[in-house]
Amino acid sequence: MTDSNKRPRRKEPMDAELYARLKAEAKAPYRGLRKFVYVGFGASGFIGATIFLSQLAAGREVASALPNFALQLGVVALMVWLFRLESRQDRA
Repeated sequence: MTDSNKRPRRKEPMDAELYARLKAEAKAPYRGLRKFVYVGFGASGFIGATIFLSQLAAGREVASALPNFALQLGVVALMVWLFRLESRQDRA
């Protein structure tokens, strides 16, 4: 009788670099996508902050531009923090 549950063995060993990359991806799936999203949202917040800063500098609608500017700065700060957190986990 033959055992059909046995997996066929590889003839050649897997490249160590490929194995390490696959192992890292299995530990933290979609890390690259998350970092891309953080950069995208951070850029969006920076653009928004620049627009609201220009409104504040011009003195137009200061009552509504100031909270929006603060919100955009908060978004940028959050994305920088999340990106650094992801990068720190890459090194660990």
